[in-house]
Amino acid sequence: MSELKKRILKLLSVKSIVTVTLVAVFSVLALTDRVTPDQFMTIFSTVIAFYFGTQTMKDGGSGD
Repeated sequence: MSELKKRILKLLSVKSIVTVTLVAVFSVLALTDRVTPDQFMTIFSTVIAFYFGTQTMKDGGSGD
């Protein structure tokens, strides 16, 4: 049970909240046709790449 609590607490970090919020906002904008699919994919890819890139660096991952 403590492992579950640790994972939930990690999700509450500022970086995770910002990432989830950005994805939600741009998803809504894309669904309401305020952002083109190309713009959405560019922004979404950048945010996700940054998020997972910093996760890899934080974990000391070598990518293997």
